[in-house]
Amino acid sequence: MKLPFEWLIGWRYTRAGKKSTGNGFISFIALVSMSGIALGVAALIVVLSVMNGFQRDVRDRMLSVLAHVEIFSPTGSMPDWQLTARESLQNKEVVAAAPYVEAQALLTRQDAVNGVALRGVDPALESKVSDVAKEMRAGKLSDLAPGQFGIVLGTQLAASLGVMVGDKVTLVAPEGSVTPAGMLPRLKQFTVVGIFESGHYEFDSSLALIDIADAQALFRLAAPSGVRLRLHDMQKAPQVAIELSHSLSGDLYIRDWTKQNQTWFSAVQIEKRMMFIILTLIIAVAAFNLVSSLVMTVTDKQPDIAILRTLGAQQRSIMKIFFVQGVTIGFIGTATGVALGCALAASIPTVVPMIEHALGVQFLPPSIYFINELPSDLELGDVVRIGLMAFALSAVATLYPSWRGSRVRPAEALRYE
Repeated sequence: MKLPFEWLIGWRYTRAGKKSTGNGFISFIALVSMSGIALGVAALIVVLSVMNGFQRDVRDRMLSVLAHVEIFSPTGSMPDWQLTARESLQNKEVVAAAPYVEAQALLTRQDAVNGVALRGVDPALESKVSDVAKEMRAGKLSDLAPGQFGIVLGTQLAASLGVMVGDKVTLVAPEGSVTPAGMLPRLKQFTVVGIFESGHYEFDSSLALIDIADAQALFRLAAPSGVRLRLHDMQKAPQVAIELSHSLSGDLYIRDWTKQNQTWFSAVQIEKRMMFIILTLIIAVAAFNLVSSLVMTVTDKQPDIAILRTLGAQQRSIMKIFFVQGVTIGFIGTATGVALGCALAASIPTVVPMIEHALGVQFLPPSIYFINELPSDLELGDVVRIGLMAFALSAVATLYPSWRGSRVRPAEALRYE
């Protein structure tokens, strides 16, 4: 297929090296511009993939312990929790429901003392609303039995207390008992029957599970605190919470998982936007390097422009030549950056552990970043958006040099030739 001469000349200028141009510096600047765009695009793809992976992993590890939706009573106990569970299950998105008791307490063993989030659960129903039963590293969740006063701890919590399965720990309830000697704390000895690891540091270091009957007896509750729900699609939790608020009977509070961790998720979204803006500026700087490269090309090619104008080429044809050259450089840089970024993002879960092992370092301490592995989640939407944005910046950067090339006057350009 025969292409317009503007395209052919523009591509020829793009491929031209020192031998054909006589000026290796111009070719070097063009190569630097192309490389800068490629590196900026690759960096943006990798960073956003890591942030997507970080958000996904932390969310999934949170929801392996948390419920998608929680329903609880303002009075602190829900005598009709079975009715609430049945009404909730009528919603097509709700998969399972389980009662729970939630409270704060202290766990002690010898000189070690830890504050814990204590959760009373029904082992048979809990496995339907959370993944704790699948994350047991020692013992089983079903080992919790009413009246046996067994307890399941997170791995970090068990390590800080120095306990293993079969060891005893003392639980101190915040509500004391009134005696003739005054207010005394309520103490109860529990046996560690299991240890779980969710991969989320906050829960592994502070969550303890006991049987719901033991929790009600310990905290003197007549009924569970509320009901926890599991959904088909966790992304629909806010919508389901609104629907349940209109369909459930009684005065109840409803809270979905996005509200429980709203501050953290909002912070991650702001971070992601700011990183996108900052790295976009890097791409913009690389793209606008095309301006200097093309301006020098226009200056170097003034005799060629004059000859083309003398042969009858219009100003828009001259402008199109340099626009094609700049857009070609931008397209190659963007395509290279997309390919490089996708390759790096896909290899992060494999390459980073190798680097950590070789250097003897840990890039993500779990006590700070909640997770201990560098994740990556390459999303097609991000790649397309970054590629289009980088190509658009490159195209905009070519407009001024192309316009300047079209304004060259043949007589002035050929005066000293």
